[in-house]
Formats: sequence, structure tokens, C-alpha cells
Amino acid sequence: MEDDKKKSFGSKVAAAFKTLGRWCARMFMGASKTISEENSKDAMEVEKLESPGRMAVKVFFRRKLAVGALVVLLALFLLVFIGPAIWPIDLNYTDSAQANIGPTMSMLSVPSGLKGQIESIDSFGSFTVGVSKDHTLYYWGNKTNNLLGIKYTDFPDEIQPGKVYMAAAGRDHLVAVVMDSETEGHLVFWGNSNRGQFGKNLGSNTDDPILELPDEIRTGKLELSKISQLEATEQVSAIVYDGRVYFWGNTKSCLNMIRTQNAANAITDKNAVKVALSKFYAAVLYDDGTYLSYGEVSNNYFRGETGYSYLQGKDVDLVPELSSHKIVDLVASNNNFAFLLDNGDILIQGAARVEKDISPIPTEEKVISLAAGTSHFAAVTDAGKVYLWGTSNNGECKLNGESASRVFLGSYQTYLVDENGALVKSCGLKGYLFGTDSMGRDTAKRIVHGGRMTMTIGAVAVIISSVIAIIVGCVSGYFGGWVDMLLMRITEIFSAIPFLPFAMLLSYVLTTRPISENMRIFIIMMILGVLSWTGLAHMIRGQVLAEREKEFVLAAKAMGVKERHIAFKHILPNVISVVLVSMTLDFAGCLLTESGLSYLGFGVQQPRPTWGNMLNGANNSIVIQNFWWQWVFPAIFLGIATICINIIGDTLRDVLDPKSTRDK
Repeated sequence: MEDDKKKSFGSKVAAAFKTLGRWCARMFMGASKTISEENSKDAMEVEKLESPGRMAVKVFFRRKLAVGALVVLLALFLLVFIGPAIWPIDLNYTDSAQANIGPTMSMLSVPSGLKGQIESIDSFGSFTVGVSKDHTLYYWGNKTNNLLGIKYTDFPDEIQPGKVYMAAAGRDHLVAVVMDSETEGHLVFWGNSNRGQFGKNLGSNTDDPILELPDEIRTGKLELSKISQLEATEQVSAIVYDGRVYFWGNTKSCLNMIRTQNAANAITDKNAVKVALSKFYAAVLYDDGTYLSYGEVSNNYFRGETGYSYLQGKDVDLVPELSSHKIVDLVASNNNFAFLLDNGDILIQGAARVEKDISPIPTEEKVISLAAGTSHFAAVTDAGKVYLWGTSNNGECKLNGESASRVFLGSYQTYLVDENGALVKSCGLKGYLFGTDSMGRDTAKRIVHGGRMTMTIGAVAVIISSVIAIIVGCVSGYFGGWVDMLLMRITEIFSAIPFLPFAMLLSYVLTTRPISENMRIFIIMMILGVLSWTGLAHMIRGQVLAEREKEFVLAAKAMGVKERHIAFKHILPNVISVVLVSMTLDFAGCLLTESGLSYLGFGVQQPRPTWGNMLNGANNSIVIQNFWWQWVFPAIFLGIATICINIIGDTLRDVLDPKSTRDK
């Protein structure tokens, strides 16, 4: 019994100390922390006191749809504002050979059957062909031409394993030499044929300056040992056969040269060993180390009249330099030619300087061969090293200094091959995730950069409109009287202005004025902001009219608080929920408005991208039917951004409404 009494007394003492501790905690820390009775089954917890903002945040994050929309929107913001720093674009970039390519990431995917026995690789546009040592043709890259309904992988029946001697790929056509026997073969063409790509004018437009191939070359038997080279470019091809060069194709759209049938054959006392085709010019290398060029006489780079000539980074005179040396090798990119001279020097000639000059080549190494892509070059030395220079936006020059016996350059790809024909390494353009537009520009990159522009314009416009609405609404609602009358009449005047026609008119006026692009974009932001504040101003005025009659406003006046402080520091925080919800929903509206203006041609102008003007560029039946990726992906991103913002705005409106207790 005594032990029981001692335990009972100890329990009472412990309970007393616990009660005293709770009293002290309530005295110094507040009564809202916890009030509980642990020795009773009916113990109760008093809910913690929380601010309306914290409660709204908790309710918001209980809504799975709103949280998902917030995550997607934040990811979209990171993509469009950080992405441009990772994936820069050249606004003036165009490449007709890369135009209207569908989504593909296979441009660097060399087929496994070719990797160990490469004889040749050739590419000019969006696809590549390779020939193996066992005379089998391989193909990779873009497979179709949606506009023409051509599938490049539909090979002619003559293209069989073990039968292809040589092959070349142009922009929209392919040509190969098929072996009829061990010593003879014939030409085979496939792809687009409407501009003489098959060696004959098969197109409907007979006015085109088509250069046809002689029948004995086009359809006749060819001795394989006499074929030195097969080359293809835009819509023109060439073959070096028996010391002569034969050109064929559309000389107007691509080379703008060779006005007479097979002009290269005018020289009969020299043997041609190689031909190089740029986008507008051609050059033939002869076995005596001289060359013959073809191009517009009025703009002939090879005469030194225009363009640039530089040797190892130093400007030189083209004609004297070439006349004092023999040419060992000759290649061409889209806009430049590279001459390998007999002393090992490399002379560059063309329309513009190559973006990156030739990498320093050690003096103990001698260049033995050259290769060229669309905008980059490669040199192979006798030490088995490869040196790359030129444009490297897609990483096509990142293998500079690597070891290889041979190098093949695609449009924007680099393939290093060893002495056994095995692929050592490759780099460059893998493809286009969202395809390309009619100018050959990467749709994915333009969506990222266009999203930054669209969202920036929308955000700045919302900030401008919200600032105007807050000032007008607070001042009008708080002061009332003639101030309210004046401001509301001004608001009604702005409300009566038809927004879209007026914005289109102002944007059109801007396009005709000699102002910078950045200034015009800033003015478009101002237009969107100045014309879209009236609805929010009315809502703020109504809220302020109700709040100004409450006791805390009377108390503030009694304490001598200044009127402007009462309006903007006491009343405005109580109506900020209305402002936040309206700003969120207006942001989505501004995105659509900017996109609508750009879509109609009155917003930001090309080549600077926005989601709206990207959709405007796809606004014709040909694009809609044949190049779906040019409008589907910008529309998807714009739709996702708008839907997510609207979901977030609607959820904020629910959780910030004090009358809504559904989730609180």
C-alpha cells in the first residue's frame, strides 16, 4: 500500500510539473502552439494559427492538377530562358539544302554494315550515302521529300549489294555508278528529276537552263577504270570520265555557270583529275596542277576581282599565288574553295572568310589531302593527323587533331576513317528534333528562342498593365468624388478602343518607321500593356471601395497616417489576391495576343522568332499538308504555356477566395 501511495504521489508531482511547463510555454510562446490533455481519451488539439497566405499555399499544393501545371510551366520557363544560352542561333542563317526536313536524329548514324569497310562517304543536304569495300550502297539521314512525295530509300532495281562502284548525294537527288561487270558500269539516278538531275530535261518548265548529259555518258556503258570522280550538289552533278568533266542539271538555281554544253571539254590537251562544286561555282583541277573555273563573270572570285583570298590566315592575291605553284588538291564548301599547293600551303578563296581560320599545322607535318562540307574543311597530313576548321555550330570540328588515314565530310558531319576503312570517330549534326523550316533553320532552336521572346513580351506587358491598373484603381476607389469620376471616364475611353485592330494599326506603323528591332519590340510591349489594364482597374476599384469603409482605415486616419499610405500600404495588401489572379490570367492572354499579332504579321518580324510568327510562317496549305512539324510544335508549346497559366490562375482564384471553404 505504501508503494502505491508513493507512485501516486510521484505521478501527481510529475503531472504538476508538466502543467506548470505548459503554462510557462503558453505565457512566453503563445497559447496557439499546443493545448492537450494526454491523460484523457478525449484529448483535443487546437489547430495552429496560420496566415491566409500560408493556408492558401497549402491548399494550392493539395491540388495535383495545379501543381503539375506549375511544374510544367517552371520547366518551360527554364527551357526558354536558359536554353538560348546553351543553343545559340544565328538569326541570319539559311541553308536551302536543309530546308523542310522532318524530325529526325539519324544524320550521323552510320549503318553498322558500313562501319568496318568504308570506301567512300558523300553528302550535300539532309542525307548521306556510303559505299563499302564490297561495293554495297548504304544510306542514312532524312528519308523523304514530303513536298514532292519522294522517298529516297526507294532505290532503283539496279542498286544491289555488291554492284555499286561509286555514289554521290545531292540536295534532292542521288546518282551512282552500277557495275555491269568487273570492268564496265552505267549511271543510275533517283530522287527528284524535275530540274535535269537525271541528265535530261524531264521537268514541266522547258524554260529552265537545263544542262543535259550526253547520251553516251547518261545511258551508255562506262569503263570503271576511267571514272575518277562522281560529284553532286544542289541540283547539279558532275562526273570526271576519261580526263574530261561532264556537268548536268539546273545551272540557274545552283551553279549559275556553264552556259554551253560541257564547257570543260573545250580544253582537250589536259586531263581533268578532279572537280569541285560550290553553291554557285565550279572548278576543275588538271593533272598538270592548273585549274579552270566557271562562274558569273560579273562576280568572279577566281579572278581576284571580288571575295577573299587568304593563305594561312594572311590576305594574298589569288592569281599570282596560284600561278607560282602547282595545285595538288581542290575542294569546295558552299561559299569557299580550298587549294592545296605543292609546297603544302592551303589557299582559301571565296565569298567570305571562313568563320574559323586553319588550325596551326606543325611544320614537320605535310598536308596530303583536303575535304570539305557545307561550311567546314579538313586537312589530312602525312603524320596521320586530321585538322579541321570552319563553322562548328554542330560540333563538326571538335575532332581537330585526331588521328585518321582518311576523312569524309558530310554537310555538317565529320567521319574519321583508318587505313582499313573502319570508322574511327564521327561528330557533327545528328539531326533536327523538331525538323526544319523552309529556310533550313532548326525548328527546336527557334521554338526555344521564340518562347523567350513571347514570354518576355507577355510578362512585361502584364507588369505594365498591372501597374497602371493598381494606380488607377486604388486612387479612384479610395478618394472617390471627382477623382473617381475623371479616372473612370478615362478608363471607359480606353475600354472603348477596339484592342486588336488598334494594336495591329500601331504595330503596322512601327514596321514602317526607321527604328531598331529592339525598340520596336519594346514599343509592342508598351502597346499590349497600355491597352489591357482597364478590366483589372475596375476590379481593384470595387475592392477598394469596400475596404475603405472598414474600421482599420478609420483607425489609420485617426492616427494621422497619410492618405496615400492608407491606400497603397493598408488597403492594397488586402486586395492583392485579386491582382495576383488577374495578372496570372492576363499573362496567358498576353501570350495569345502577342502570338496573334505575330501570326497576323503585325508583331515581332522574322527572322527573330516568336511562337506567333513561327505559326505565321506555316500559314499556307502547302506547309500545313506537307510539313506538319512547322506548325504543330510551336502550337503545342504555346498551348501548353497558355493552359498551364490558366490552370494556375483558376486555382489561385479558388484558394485566395475567403468565401471558399471547400479545401480549407
